[in-house]
Amino acid sequence: MSEFKQTFNSSLGKKLIMALTGLFLCTFLIVHLGGNLLLFKNDNGFGFNVYANFLTHFPPIEVIAYLLYLSILVHAIYALVLTIKNRKARPVRYAEVSSANASWSSKNMGLLGSILFLFIVIHMSDFWYNYKYSGKVGFIEYKTNLATDETTAVPYIPTSPTFEKSVTTENNFEVVRVKDLHARVASSFSNLIYVIFYVIAMGTLSFHLKHGFQSAFRTLGWVHRKYTPIVSFIGTWLFAVIIPLGFAAMPVYYYFTR
Repeated sequence: MSEFKQTFNSSLGKKLIMALTGLFLCTFLIVHLGGNLLLFKNDNGFGFNVYANFLTHFPPIEVIAYLLYLSILVHAIYALVLTIKNRKARPVRYAEVSSANASWSSKNMGLLGSILFLFIVIHMSDFWYNYKYSGKVGFIEYKTNLATDETTAVPYIPTSPTFEKSVTTENNFEVVRVKDLHARVASSFSNLIYVIFYVIAMGTLSFHLKHGFQSAFRTLGWVHRKYTPIVSFIGTWLFAVIIPLGFAAMPVYYYFTR
């Protein structure tokens, strides 16, 4: 077996892969939240629907998306492998005294990760799969008066089964026709059970990121007395507070305002 394979088949190698995939997923969360903030615009979903169409039809973004899906699977599988290996190596739990300094999230990363993986499966089947493959997401037509900048929205039924998007100008009106993922979002977030599950998942994400972000830097050996406090600050406030709160606010906002 080559030295490269030996490295990445070792426990340290698996932790390195988890750290790298985890940091990649953290980067994705920032971008994903930025795009999803368009849901708060009072524009009948125009900005969000155009954004969703761009994400699913721009080839470089699609390549990154499939790398993202692969990273999620690798991160989850390696976490499971390491958890099982650690439990086999330590069949008897350490005394409670030895783990007194460990945070609750660090001691329950397996549970937190399992809840998040379940959430990702449900979330992607509800939005990504239905948007791309099920035919359950309809179309909408936005007509913007170029003189007054006023936009109206009506349902649209395409004449071709392969239709995805069109942008035309008709009699001083810009007409945009796209899939209406916004309607799917509004429908899902009208379900109280789904909203509660979503908020719980974001609370889980907060604990998972608080430990995982800082742990990734330690695994990679990027520890320095000057920069570690900065990593801790970013991990706590950006990834454990701002990002989960931003995502959790969406279903709550839609449930109480739509």
